[in-house]
Amino acid sequence: MEKILVSACLLGLGCRYSGEQKSDGRILGLLDRKDLVLIPVCPEQLGGLPTPREPAERRDGGVWDRGGQDVTEQFVKGAGEALKLARLYGCSQAILKERSPSCGSGKIYDGSFQGKVTDGREGRLCAGRVNLCHGDETREPGGPNPSWFPFWAHRNVWHI
Repeated sequence: MEKILVSACLLGLGCRYSGEQKSDGRILGLLDRKDLVLIPVCPEQLGGLPTPREPAERRDGGVWDRGGQDVTEQFVKGAGEALKLARLYGCSQAILKERSPSCGSGKIYDGSFQGKVTDGREGRLCAGRVNLCHGDETREPGGPNPSWFPFWAHRNVWHI
């Protein structure tokens, strides 16, 4: 049985910064497949951030909330915990929420808090940690895709 790490908000859990969810019918449909097990994860919560919380965006090599607080440490911690879960369950893929500062791998907000989107992939190759990572907006889950992993995968936090 294949195990897939999934952004919890895409499965309907209210863990986004606003306390809302972003359930995705395509991903919810995967719950019906007997050959798959979906493992929900919210790296921001795992890193110790509350829900609701100030929105955060990546810039200058870190993560900052709208109030100007550097929350990089919580994002890095949450990334490590998410990776622990992926390893614990033997996940072979991940389906992650695009535009999220913790999960976005193809599209992220640019750090200006003006709703501007930029490429979030530079230097974030999965490097064998999870074989395939998919953004919910740009790729069809289950199809052949580049192995990009989110922001936190390039940080040196994978010593588990």
